[in-house]
Amino acid sequence: MTALAGLVLAAGEGRRFGSPKAPHVHDGERLVDRAVRICREAGCDPVFVVLGAWVDEVPDAVVVVNRVWREGMGSSLHAGLTAAMHDDSIDRVLVTLVDLPGMSGEALARVASSAASIAQGCFDGEPGHPVLLGRDHWAGVIAMAQGDRGARDYLSAHDMFIEFIEVGDIAIGEDLDEPT
Repeated sequence: MTALAGLVLAAGEGRRFGSPKAPHVHDGERLVDRAVRICREAGCDPVFVVLGAWVDEVPDAVVVVNRVWREGMGSSLHAGLTAAMHDDSIDRVLVTLVDLPGMSGEALARVASSAASIAQGCFDGEPGHPVLLGRDHWAGVIAMAQGDRGARDYLSAHDMFIEFIEVGDIAIGEDLDEPT
């Protein structure tokens, strides 16, 4: 049996934001809980949440603590994919960020429905999140994820494998940089 896992990157300290974004309540819901909920709506099971600057319980998620979160998003992606590797039933991971309050479960599901080994959501043609990664790419992403660049270098080097999927009609890809 194959499984689609969600991977929410939520370890940062939110320097520009003024505090970690994961526990921030936006429209009556913590950003981290919202991210888990929309991953579940898209069919992800399990959902891994990588925490670091702020750590607490997250219902309906597997919490992965990134102890080197200060190194940047690359270390969180490394921690999350490494956790997913331990479950042989998972063959694809859908990666999203905690600070995308305009992301929708429908957008995640659209990208997750791709048969490609890598798929990436786009907003008016500009690549963003979510990113779908087949298991055969995880080791390469882990090896190249550095600092705040996450999977960017790996995706650039493997763009011939990527299916770009427009989601701008059903989601907003802008991150939350100021408390609301």
